[in-house]
Amino acid sequence: MNQLKSQSSGSNIAPLVSVIVPHFNGIDILDACLNSLLQDPYPALEIIVVDNGSLDGSPDFVAEKFPTVHLVRNTVNRGFAGGCNDGMRHAKGTYFLILNNDTTHQPGWIGELVDVMESAPEIGAVQPKLLSAQQPDHFDYSGGAGGLLDFIGYPFALGRIFSMLEKDKGQYDEIREIFWASGTAFLLRREVVEQVGGFDEDFFAHMEEIDLCWRMQNAGWVVKNAPRAVVWHHSGWTLPPDRYKKKYLNHRNNLIMLIKNYPWRYLALIFPLRVTLEGVAFAFSALIRDWKRMVAIIHAALWIIFHPHTLIRKHMAMKNLRDKSALKQVTQRMYPGSVFFQYFIRRQKRVSDLS
Repeated sequence: MNQLKSQSSGSNIAPLVSVIVPHFNGIDILDACLNSLLQDPYPALEIIVVDNGSLDGSPDFVAEKFPTVHLVRNTVNRGFAGGCNDGMRHAKGTYFLILNNDTTHQPGWIGELVDVMESAPEIGAVQPKLLSAQQPDHFDYSGGAGGLLDFIGYPFALGRIFSMLEKDKGQYDEIREIFWASGTAFLLRREVVEQVGGFDEDFFAHMEEIDLCWRMQNAGWVVKNAPRAVVWHHSGWTLPPDRYKKKYLNHRNNLIMLIKNYPWRYLALIFPLRVTLEGVAFAFSALIRDWKRMVAIIHAALWIIFHPHTLIRKHMAMKNLRDKSALKQVTQRMYPGSVFFQYFIRRQKRVSDLS
């Protein structure tokens, strides 16, 4: 691959890729990310750093050391969703490359993403293979080799189910359709954003990329992986997994995503089951004395209960956008069983084990 050739136009000119890096504090990690980006041979890059009100001098550091980088200075932390949307508003590229600041990259990875994207006009997003920076021979928690979703709304990935991370042995090295591309790193077609909108800023952070990928599929686009493109990720650097805010956002945003994207007739069947599993998670958290998760589950449920108008508005907006002919295809891309049941009851820890 890496021919950088547009199949639609037959041109040898590489399409402009706007790399959008939202950032909040952490000069060292951002320095490593930008240095890695600038070493990539892709010939048409625009790099945009969106600083979400950092307090450690990050904006001045970027302006001084990386003068070619387009710097957007926000006075407040607008989260991953708001930061990325700000970056996309400033971007000029044919494609947007959404990228976490705590990543480093294998040279040539951007060209691999572009090649997969250019291979078919219906592809709306492409994710690279994500490996752990802490364990470089293992998949990264945040998206592995591509994101998947079960019909109840639990996300998992090629190479990762819940906290179980597989070693990369080349088992997911074929390009394939996935359900979601990780916000850690993925290439996004500009036309997708123009049609379905950017990230939902009410999410702030966590699962906003799954929501966006679900929306784009509802509108008829597909999502693929590009396993020849490799990125290493310091998972949990920005918001560690034991933080209350991370637990709260994951529980709340997942419920919002289900209500927003499923048609009412599906919700009537699925949502009661999902609420039951939230109760199971609450009881399990009580047994292991995970007080933060218990409070997070309660607060997430309260947010859902007290924001009916917001949820109905989001659902109706998606209903107006949904391509009815694509609905069957979207649901067929989901895992038809419960990954929660398979993992915790049947003890199936790998994607290849799921039946």
